[in-house]
Amino acid sequence: MEIPATLFGMHLHHVATTPTYRTDPPITEKTPWPSVPIPTWRLVAAYVDWFALEPRKGEWNFQILDKSLELAEKHQVEPLMYLGFSPRWASERPDEPSAYGPGKAAPPQNIEDWRNYVRTVATRYKGRIHYYELWNEPNGYKRFYTGTIAEMLELSREAYQILKEVDPTITVVSPSATGDWGSSPGVEWLDEFLSQGGGDYADVIGYHFYVMPGPPENMVPLIQKVKAVMAKYGQNDKPLWNTECSWLGAPVFSSEDKTAAYVARSYVLNWATGVERLYWFGWDSTSGVQIHLTRSDQETLTPAGVAYAEVQKWLVGAQMKSCESRSDQTWICSLERDRDYRGWIVWNPQQELMFSVPEDWEIEGVRDLMGDQDTGSKDSVKISPTPILLENRTSAVNPDIPSSLSSERSRVNF
Repeated sequence: MEIPATLFGMHLHHVATTPTYRTDPPITEKTPWPSVPIPTWRLVAAYVDWFALEPRKGEWNFQILDKSLELAEKHQVEPLMYLGFSPRWASERPDEPSAYGPGKAAPPQNIEDWRNYVRTVATRYKGRIHYYELWNEPNGYKRFYTGTIAEMLELSREAYQILKEVDPTITVVSPSATGDWGSSPGVEWLDEFLSQGGGDYADVIGYHFYVMPGPPENMVPLIQKVKAVMAKYGQNDKPLWNTECSWLGAPVFSSEDKTAAYVARSYVLNWATGVERLYWFGWDSTSGVQIHLTRSDQETLTPAGVAYAEVQKWLVGAQMKSCESRSDQTWICSLERDRDYRGWIVWNPQQELMFSVPEDWEIEGVRDLMGDQDTGSKDSVKISPTPILLENRTSAVNPDIPSSLSSERSRVNF
């Protein structure tokens, strides 16, 4: 089954409005629309939060969200919007600290206010937003959510029922827990949420597969743990989406080539392990992000930005037949396409070494993440932490991104 374009999700923070927080260097202009394909966009920024849309009870402000959807429609991008973060007037604990100011991480005091918020948004954007995600990182160390799992279950149930009533075609993504470390591991939170019946109110299971400090390969066992929890509660037939992923915190990359490699390996490995979408965080600079896809002008591509576009060409429309790590930690992921196309994405996360190309691959070309191609028969090639694509003599990667938005995927065994 073909890899869909919607695997390549993105966060765009400033395309509809200028930034409202400090950056270094300062950003004073809206981000130009990306020059590379952005198939689907997770709407997550201050202007989509409940506290921004309804700053005072019954007073609504949809100006920036409206503009965002106009841009999405103009560029044929599919939006995913999350619901959450209480206005202070509605908060159960209006003076409690949070990442976004007092009261915003607490659940609403009156469930009727939540119902009205969900219904108002869903009704206004009926037919325009088909995907909704509930809250953000509810296990996130009291920065984003300070309620109980039982309270989140109630919020999820009410939102799910209202969204489906307004538009039965809406797809609902569960609250996305994050990570697997510290005092509030995301896998434990998801286990408890599903044990209480949370899966009844989600069409998709969301998760944030952050693994820093660590390589993208560390996502593989974490994804497998999440899938095991899903199977434990009979949710394994539902799609799994990585609705936010990147590298946050102290910079650890010694070169821009390594940031490009991190992006590419993340997308390849997420798909190979059963994740159907990955929303990268993010396109334009935001606080704490250490892998930048654009320069300070928010337009010029970095090597990581080029890699995001290039790996789309490698993957979208192909079938991934296998993806596995050898004893020397070299990864080989095989691809097939129509017209007898065969290709292999190869890298070693630990070292540079010469890779002996199997004779039956009949390699006649090598592509790198910058889009450069080296043609000619290959008996061996140098590999490194930066993936390359080996193609056989009948192969030719189509430079155009396929338009299909099919969510079907191939099953890969590790």
